[in-house]
Amino acid sequence: MEPLLGVLALAALLSPGLACPSPCSCSTKKNGRLLAECAYRELRDVPRGLSPNVTILTLSANRLGRLGRASLAEVPELQSLWLGYNHISAVEPGTFAALPHLRNLDLSHNRLAEFPWQDLRNLSALQILKLSNNRLAALPGGALAGLRELRSLWLNDNELTTLARGSFQALPALAQLQLFHNPFNCSCKLSWLGEWADSASVVISRPGSTLCAAPPRLRGRAVTDLPGSLCVAPSAQLTYLSSPARAGPGGGPTLSLHCSAAGSPPPEIRWRIRTAAGSLDIPGPAAEAGGRRFLAFKNGTMAIPDFGKGDEGTYTCVAVNDVGARDVSVSVALAGSEPPPPEELPRDDPQAGQPSCARDERPDPAAVGEKLLIVYHVPRRVRSAAPAREFRPGVLLLFLLGLFW
Repeated sequence: MEPLLGVLALAALLSPGLACPSPCSCSTKKNGRLLAECAYRELRDVPRGLSPNVTILTLSANRLGRLGRASLAEVPELQSLWLGYNHISAVEPGTFAALPHLRNLDLSHNRLAEFPWQDLRNLSALQILKLSNNRLAALPGGALAGLRELRSLWLNDNELTTLARGSFQALPALAQLQLFHNPFNCSCKLSWLGEWADSASVVISRPGSTLCAAPPRLRGRAVTDLPGSLCVAPSAQLTYLSSPARAGPGGGPTLSLHCSAAGSPPPEIRWRIRTAAGSLDIPGPAAEAGGRRFLAFKNGTMAIPDFGKGDEGTYTCVAVNDVGARDVSVSVALAGSEPPPPEELPRDDPQAGQPSCARDERPDPAAVGEKLLIVYHVPRRVRSAAPAREFRPGVLLLFLLGLFW
């Protein structure tokens, strides 16, 4: 009697692992993995009743149209999931996030225009990801970050027109990448891809079919072979007005900085201002920002009327285009409300105002890439009493104290 009870107890323990819904056939592989074969069954939904021990689930060539968040809740141990050749047009976020052991995911030959990219953050063991032959129009920047085991990525035959810079740089194990048959618009936003392909040990499958669809002058050209002259990273130079500047409405000086930028395509100019009162970013031309009159113009000029002690700080010009960014800064300080002694007044000759250095003084390496301007504010009462040749109403005197660029 006791041996019989033992057999029944063992059967009770094993029965969950042998559970298999009627449309599928289940078996144990030599490596001990449990396979649920549910392909070519005309299924419209993921079958219920699958064993929680299933590690391989084949649902290819069915009529699945949507995957809900609970569709795969019964099989948390999945390592391989094959869903190719269905009609899937929607996947609810969280559907794959509960499958941390997943190594192979095939969703090729479906109708996906969107994909829950955030689910990939939980799939650190993923090695093969097939999303080919869908309707994906975008691969968000950072979508693949964290997939350090990913070896093969299929994105071919979609509707991708561009790829965010660095999309594949966080994939150290990547060996195969399929991008062909996408309508790529070969602007400078894609120029990074050729540089990355040259430096990475990745095989881009069928490179002769990974071609530009636009613009017309580049149609049919390989996306990894864009002309070098087409895309040039920005350069930037920050200068100031050395000629007299008008005083502001409050009688203070107007500080004018000018950012000259070059590159292809022409860079956009942005400004960053850091003062004791806080930080301010100006993304482009603006008549007034942050409740203070920082005037940014389309020609790259920044003007600060009535410059005072509260405006002291670091002013940074940032030149940005599709290839990259370059910034250059200047630190600005106000000398004070009283004019300096006559012998210390700066002259308009930049060489005449260079400070002398003591024997043991050395240039500060931290100052490289940044210049320092001193703005001398001469009050009205002083200007009226001063000789005309030394002080004129509204004169802005700027002193360049650092020559490190």
